[in-house]
Amino acid sequence: MAVATRQQLIDYCLRSLGEPVVEVNLDDQQIEDRVDEAIDYFRLFHYDGIEKIYMKHLITSTDIANKYITLPDLVFGVTRVFPVASGTSTSKSIFDLQYQLRLNDLYDLTSTSIVYYSQVMSHLALLDMTLNGQPLYRFNKLIGRLYIEASWTEEMIEGNYILVEVYRALDPDVAVKMYGDPFLKHYTTAVLKKQWGANLSKFSGLQLPGGVTIDGKALYNEAIEEIKALEEEMINKSAPLEMFLG
Repeated sequence: MAVATRQQLIDYCLRSLGEPVVEVNLDDQQIEDRVDEAIDYFRLFHYDGIEKIYMKHLITSTDIANKYITLPDLVFGVTRVFPVASGTSTSKSIFDLQYQLRLNDLYDLTSTSIVYYSQVMSHLALLDMTLNGQPLYRFNKLIGRLYIEASWTEEMIEGNYILVEVYRALDPDVAVKMYGDPFLKHYTTAVLKKQWGANLSKFSGLQLPGGVTIDGKALYNEAIEEIKALEEEMINKSAPLEMFLG
């Protein structure tokens, strides 16, 4: 059975723990909390739990007054803020170097070498980087505010867009294949087993009718070992990650 929803993931994990043959002693809220815990771990450490995207943000009067931009909660880090103001290499004026270069030298690509154009563009990019540089910024995912070191009243114009390169955690309700990921299913089962063992540990040594003895401590320790093994597997098999701030 394909697992494509949160409830299907919960049902799969409970069946893995023995239901309906064995009653799994977990409260509904405990189950929801442990599933959230497993998803958070998946998004923090699994190479498929996060993605690099380019977000555009429409500058508002509130942003200018606050002097920061509020990013969505799923954004974990910011790696680049693209220049806001039009510099030498991005201007569309007829007096711009790029405009004149294209007008006079690239009117016919069949008779003009692209090598010259590439060299000139590289030189212009170097000048732009040297004279203008990249926008400085600060971001912390716990606050969710992107501070850009600029003159907000002069350089930021209401109605313009800012393009930001970010790492964003996947939303499982959108990327539904996350629920069916083998690691997430096994990890969620393990953390639910740990909670089940913690619940039963209060009755350790209690003998039930028929001579069955409850051993919640052993169940808890077994779950701890499974979680440790899964987390070590995650570290050893994860793809190398890029450096980012956040």
